[in-house]
Amino acid sequence: MNQVFADRFKSARLLNGLSLQDLADKLENRITRQAIYRYEKGEVIPDSNMISLLSEAMNVRPDFFFRDTKIEIGEIEYRKLRMPAKEESKVVEQTRDYLSRYLELEEILGLENKFENPLKDFPVIKEYKQINDAANQLREAWDLGKNHIPNIPELLEDKHVKVVKINADISFDGMQTYVNRNIPVVAYNDNLVDKKDRIRFTLLHELAHLLLRFDDDITHNQKERLCHQFAGAMLLPEVTIKNELGANRNRLAVEELGNVKMQYGISMQAIVMRANVCKIVNDNYTRQFFNMMKQMNWRIDEPFPYEGIEESKRFDQLLHRALAEELISLSKAAALKNQSLAEFRKQSLLM
Repeated sequence: MNQVFADRFKSARLLNGLSLQDLADKLENRITRQAIYRYEKGEVIPDSNMISLLSEAMNVRPDFFFRDTKIEIGEIEYRKLRMPAKEESKVVEQTRDYLSRYLELEEILGLENKFENPLKDFPVIKEYKQINDAANQLREAWDLGKNHIPNIPELLEDKHVKVVKINADISFDGMQTYVNRNIPVVAYNDNLVDKKDRIRFTLLHELAHLLLRFDDDITHNQKERLCHQFAGAMLLPEVTIKNELGANRNRLAVEELGNVKMQYGISMQAIVMRANVCKIVNDNYTRQFFNMMKQMNWRIDEPFPYEGIEESKRFDQLLHRALAEELISLSKAAALKNQSLAEFRKQSLLM
């Protein structure tokens, strides 16, 4: 029990991006840094009053410290190579916390994680043509046709890929890994919620890292570009973009790009990059377009926002299924949702 508490205590601290001294300061020195260190080493378990203070300071429920679902996180690859250590720890611990609750819920319901990689036998990636072929093969395996894919998080969850929303600063875009050796996970920054096209692109970029094998001679930047191209090919297949824009163009209208963005959920900038890769527009026009986007201050906030729904409700659906089948109590449901019982009851009345 001591070691479970110690591990969970450290996880809660890292989840909040706090050092030992930061936590002592947040508790207004009602407990010393040295005593907190002893909690983290499993030498002492605090009493119920102190556990209440600690849970409030670190924004977790008291039962968080005693949850024993094992989550082994594999090697993590981030979109950006450099991220502050505290932010990296927050990303890892938020992922660990969410998945510990998610996998416990699936275990209660007797569900198995049966992920199968449709591209497991695809050749090692060296060039764009393979990326295009891989995207087409995946669309066919998942019966997606050539049309718009609504709700990427829901699609991935339906295919047994866990999708995690991370509350992190702008140094984090997304990441992917496997947990417990065989459960694929992709994560994105929840602070992108008002840029749904970017969420879609990020998740498919990370999916490329999960599903594809890349040649060892390819550099990190080359691999990132190929993963970008995979995301673009999934969102806008070559036959589709040529139907929308034509096979060869000298220039593209902003309104035209905006309409394609709103229909397919892919940014105007990614559309033009996709058009360039598919040889619809040339390199010179592509450079001119990005210069124009910079001059108009549209590189971050593009006109014509994409308004689709990009969120999976699978966790909530399973939670209420377990409640309806009386496999869990209301208090257990609240704990799995990481809410107080009062918060959960209020939310449930609205659902």
